[in-house]
Amino acid sequence: MTRQRRHSFVAGTRRLLGFPVRLSYCLYAAVLFVALASCALVATVLLPRLAWRRAAARLIARGFLELAGMPLRVRSLDQLPDGQCVVVSNHASYLDGVVFTAALPPRFGFVIKREMAAVPLAGLLLRRLGSEFVERFNRHRGAADARRVLRTAAGGSSLAFFPEGTFTRTPGLLKFHSGAFMTAARARCPVVPAVVRGTRRALPPTRGWPRPGRIVVDILPAITPPSLSPEKAAVDLRERARAQILLALGEPDLSATCSADIDRRPGTERARSVRASSTSHTP
Repeated sequence: MTRQRRHSFVAGTRRLLGFPVRLSYCLYAAVLFVALASCALVATVLLPRLAWRRAAARLIARGFLELAGMPLRVRSLDQLPDGQCVVVSNHASYLDGVVFTAALPPRFGFVIKREMAAVPLAGLLLRRLGSEFVERFNRHRGAADARRVLRTAAGGSSLAFFPEGTFTRTPGLLKFHSGAFMTAARARCPVVPAVVRGTRRALPPTRGWPRPGRIVVDILPAITPPSLSPEKAAVDLRERARAQILLALGEPDLSATCSADIDRRPGTERARSVRASSTSHTP
């Protein structure tokens, strides 16, 4: 047997022996998620105050990550201003929403793709947590949703966005949409960039097999809106926040190579080839 064939045989044997372990962990993680998500749904339905519902969701999200073998470490949380702000982060996995639910204080609401509102039970859970749903493909409805988000921000609420709006199968940072930054510019509140690592490995976009592993969220220095018109301030905030995240993340810049495909509506062949998810989840 040649060295190459022997190496292939050993690798195949390891994969075969490891399959029961991976399957067992996958089933465990799925059952754990369903059980704790059910607890979160009951809590959000029964608890009368939004702050209590978000606190319960944060506790349950932290419990899921710990019990699933995905311990979460949040670094530089003191970078968050005491007052209103907008947090923006890279997006790498379906887990990101759960991670930021666990990472951020309960005062944060999340901005999520409107399709999630129609998902049974999940839509109810997200609404009870004060999430803001936005339309991505209907320009008229999207504009109305944007105005509603702006009104929410004008009331002093802190919000979290995944401004890429989706994630890809390969590591890298996509272009940023402007909604989060226009919200911050009009509310005259700082933007806080953040970077999440480990979720792509824990739940890769290309398959549904989770795996344990450490997850880290880095909170980066806040960016104050410049004294410009809201439109110009939003562009400035977007470019500065993206530059900070790209530098801290250390992954390729995909803004030029993927933007044409990402803007397509899901369901087309080209969109499916690059689209793996969408915006965020909630607290």
